[in-house]
Formats: sequence, C-alpha cells, structure tokens
Amino acid sequence: GCPDLVADPVLTAAAWAHSVDMAASGYFRHDSPDGRSPFDRMTAAGFDFSVAAENIAGGQRSAAEVVRDWMDSPEHRANILTCSLTRVGVGLATGGAYGYYWTQDFATPRTGP
Repeated sequence: GCPDLVADPVLTAAAWAHSVDMAASGYFRHDSPDGRSPFDRMTAAGFDFSVAAENIAGGQRSAAEVVRDWMDSPEHRANILTCSLTRVGVGLATGGAYGYYWTQDFATPRTGP
C-alpha cells in the first residue's frame, strides 16, 4: 500500500485560503478568478513540489460527508489514493451559496536541485 499522507501546514494554509476565497468571492472552481491555478497557489504559499493535485467540494456539512463524496468520485478518489502524493492540507470555509467550501491540496516535495 501507499505510505500514510502527512499533514502539511503550508498545504493546509493554501487549501484554507482557496476555500475562503471561493466562499467570499462567489465561485466554485479550481482556478481562481484572477487566473491562478491550484499549482500557482501552492507555489505562492511556499511549497516547492514535484507533483500536486487538488480536490474541491461544496455543500457538505461534515468531514465524513465530504470524504464519502470524494471517494465516490473516480477523479477525486484517484487523488486521495495516488501513492506519489505524500503531503496533504485541507481547508474549510463557510458562507456563500454552498454554505461550506472544502479544498484538499496534495503534493510531494521536490528533491534534489
């Protein structure tokens, strides 16, 4: 099996900021209205990665509910179970049209030069 994912404070901060932005700015997408991708945001937060991925969700009121929904979606499930992704950060913000905005950022630190 895969090694356990390690909670990462930089990815957690990036995920939380994206959730807050979606709730406050009224959108639900991986790319921010200013054109930044998840990879741009992770880099700007200070995470130097070799591989990365992101899951988002809206409306789920609990961690159990959002994880169930992610695991029921092939693309989201693949991000969670990809062994090459070793770090994770999750952010939740409330408000906006969905009420709850979840972001789950995954990455693996770059090694070497």
